[in-house]
Amino acid sequence: MNQAKTTGLILLLALLVFGSFSMFTVKETEKAILFRLGEIVRTDYSPGLHFKVPFINNVRTFESRLMTLDVETERYLTSEKKNVLVDAFVKWRIDDVARFYTSVRGDESQGAIRLSQIIKDSLRGEFGKRSIQEVISGERSQIMDVVTAYANKQAQEFGITVADVRLKRVDLPSDVSDSVYRRMEAERSRVAREWRSQGAEQAERIRADADRRRTEILANAYREAQQVRGAGDAKASDIYAKAYDKNKEFYAFYRSLEAYRTTFKDSSDMLVVDPNSEFFRYFKHEEPGRR
Repeated sequence: MNQAKTTGLILLLALLVFGSFSMFTVKETEKAILFRLGEIVRTDYSPGLHFKVPFINNVRTFESRLMTLDVETERYLTSEKKNVLVDAFVKWRIDDVARFYTSVRGDESQGAIRLSQIIKDSLRGEFGKRSIQEVISGERSQIMDVVTAYANKQAQEFGITVADVRLKRVDLPSDVSDSVYRRMEAERSRVAREWRSQGAEQAERIRADADRRRTEILANAYREAQQVRGAGDAKASDIYAKAYDKNKEFYAFYRSLEAYRTTFKDSSDMLVVDPNSEFFRYFKHEEPGRR
């Protein structure tokens, strides 16, 4: 009885072990290959629980999600034979697991190395067609599109799909950067000098025009002032003449008073003149009009 129970337990344990070796799980983020004695039998497994024959079949799974590959910084020559340093990265995934396994033995690091070489070769060809200005700013997006299409086509033989290639950085080597910076600085200095020269010329032109207008305004103002003053003097002379004609004696008396007021404005003023002169005519006690 005990022997039969022991045998049953052994058979049950063997059945459980056999069952565990007969099942495998494929995750939603994985792709699986089923081998039979080293030969690829099946690759189209959907996510879930599946079965195999123990010790005859074995299963290997691979990442099915997008992976990122950072391409090492590489030096490329442009069409001007100038060196540029380029950093890039690639978004890729395993599309055909059977081909991927047979081409790189299922080693993702080997697949990344092959893909990196494809990207570098494509970038070298694209940069060699363009100038520094074009690769830095003008045609950067076009380069990425062309490299992505080329890399995707070449990577198909490894069972890889390239989703995108992006340039992170395109720089000039330090010696070239210094040379370019000096040329840019010299160019900017030349432009600055040109603008300053034009500004100084415009300033002189504005200043000369302002001086001319100032002279014209002052001349016109002086002419108008002289005209007004002349008209005023003429009017005053006319008034004086009319007043003189009305009463010549009073006008002569008024003018003499004005002369006295001006002459004897200060008590310290001194006048040396003949007392019988015409100036003291109204100081005498004579009747008007008599000497």
